[in-house]
Formats: sequence, C-alpha cells, structure tokens
Amino acid sequence: MPTGVALRDVRQQLFDAAERVLLRDGANGLTSRAVTTEAGVAKGVLHRHFEDFDAFLAELVRDRIARLEGQADALRGSAGTGDVAGNLTGALIDLFDSVAVAIVGLVIFRDELRARLRQARPAPGVPVLTDAAAMIAAYLNEECELGRIAADADVDALALSLIGAGHMLFAGREGNPPEPEEVGKVVNAVIADVVQRRLL
Repeated sequence: MPTGVALRDVRQQLFDAAERVLLRDGANGLTSRAVTTEAGVAKGVLHRHFEDFDAFLAELVRDRIARLEGQADALRGSAGTGDVAGNLTGALIDLFDSVAVAIVGLVIFRDELRARLRQARPAPGVPVLTDAAAMIAAYLNEECELGRIAADADVDALALSLIGAGHMLFAGREGNPPEPEEVGKVVNAVIADVVQRRLL
C-alpha cells in the first residue's frame, strides 16, 4: 500500500470492498481476508485501523446508519408535497437497496456484531431497521402536523409496520427488487386508515 494514504480513504476503500463481498458471497463469505483481498490491500491494513474484524463490521454498519441521515432529511423535506403514499414508497425503495438489505442480514447473522452495536447505542431492535423506523416516524409526524394524515395517527406503530413490511418485500430477492407498484400497494394498505380518517 502506498505511504501517505489518509485513514479516511483506507476506511472507505475497506467499507466499499466489504459491501461488494457481502453482496457477492453473503454474510458467511465476509471475512477479513476476503475484504482485504477485494480491496487490494495487505491483510494487516484492516487490523492496523480496527481493533478486530467485528470492530470493523460495527463501523461498517454505523457508516450505513450515518447515510440514513441524508435520506431522513430528504424525506422530511418532502412533507406537505406530493402524495404521502408516494413519498413513503420512494423512501422504502431508497432505503432497502441491496447493500442495506445485506447489512441487516449481517447484523442478524453475527451475534458479536449486534452486541458491539448495542454497547454504543443500547436501543432495542435491529440496528439500521430501528434507525429507518425513526426516519419514517419523523416524516409521518410532519405529515400529521400538516393535516395530511389523521391527527391521532400512531406514527411509531405505522413506521414499524412500514419498515417490517418493506424488509419482507426486499429481503431474499437476489438482486431483483420488487416493482414500485408492489411496494406502493403495501404502503397504501398500511396507511389507508390514517389517510381516510383525515378526510372525515
């Protein structure tokens, strides 16, 4: 590896390599050797920057969670515009890209990884999915305040329903995501009551 390469560049190179391995070989195939080979760096590079492989994986998941912030800002910014179901459908499609689905599977697959993630953030649920539910709930709360869904809507329960249904739709599809119409059908079913009661 060339000298003088910034840590940030190495970390991103390793994260990108890990995502490629995860998509190609699944959680079973994601090893430190597979990541460094994919990244084209010596095995010691990963261990120079991370305590161990689970520490690396925890940072990989945190990096994915951090990316949700931009998606959350965009979704909340769409409140009051367009169609609520359309906004949610687009958000779920963006959220459950193939890498995110694979990372959720990785978190479920590796007990030690979940334990490390919960040390830093002792929240219940599955990391990434829990953060995604918070993003959806914040958007629904905005729409509630704008009067586009019923004022008494249980936004937390709706968000959990949407994330759970979304994960079921996208998981295990081997790179063939559901059609937007299929996602929209589920979204409409979940939010139908709070949209209709707004009109009463």
